[in-house]
Amino acid sequence: MKILITGVSSGIGLSLAGLFQEEEVWGLARRQPPEDLRCRFTPCDLCQWTDVERVAQELKKTWGRLDAIIHCAGVQGAVGKAMELDPQAWAHTVRSNIEGAYFALRAFFPLLLQDNSKRHKVILFSGGGASRPRAFFSAYGCAKTALVRLVETLAVEWTDLAIDINIVAPGAINTAMTRDIVELGPQRAGEEEYRRARAQLEHGGDSLAKLHEWVRFLISKDSDGITGRFISAQWDARETVIRAVLDHAEAYTLRRLVS
Repeated sequence: MKILITGVSSGIGLSLAGLFQEEEVWGLARRQPPEDLRCRFTPCDLCQWTDVERVAQELKKTWGRLDAIIHCAGVQGAVGKAMELDPQAWAHTVRSNIEGAYFALRAFFPLLLQDNSKRHKVILFSGGGASRPRAFFSAYGCAKTALVRLVETLAVEWTDLAIDINIVAPGAINTAMTRDIVELGPQRAGEEEYRRARAQLEHGGDSLAKLHEWVRFLISKDSDGITGRFISAQWDARETVIRAVLDHAEAYTLRRLVS
């Protein structure tokens, strides 16, 4: 299986690149990954369209196709009360997260269309603030909510294509973002977020194994036909999701509820 994974220099991207060592993995990130990571790697700023387009051409010449795209790259960016943040820093955070995802999908999308013998897979990740308000993280939350809607929209546009695209809420996984919150302190990140991040670093975050299980499932043929869904790696059971998707077209999506 030929898999493109973004954000492989650290965090979730690095863990997934390690998880799929038995597959052919091409990793992208702005920074170099650890030396012991065994995969193809190309440095790339996903917010620069010309960089992403260049790598897509390189991958096309080398592999000719892709079976899956797993987009992990993202930035926490501007943190603080929304009305006190620098407007340009806030906007840059939103743009970086949305542009990085869209540019990657736009550039590598044609490589998902080269083999019609099976369904191809795309996975994005949401984050804190995508499913409910998260004070002090408005830019990050807005960007991640936008990615949920992008996934749902592409699933509709790709109805006639053999591509499944889904977005996963990974949970409170210990990453550099967690450490950044502690370094920012309660005044910038908010007392609740600061306490939660400190406790998370001290006692361990949510299960990385559950996240890995969901990603393995979503890039496998067992998930064929599950598309446009917003899934929690920590709280959603696979059997429940499969059953709900069959019974309800809008299950596990971002919707307005009325009584």
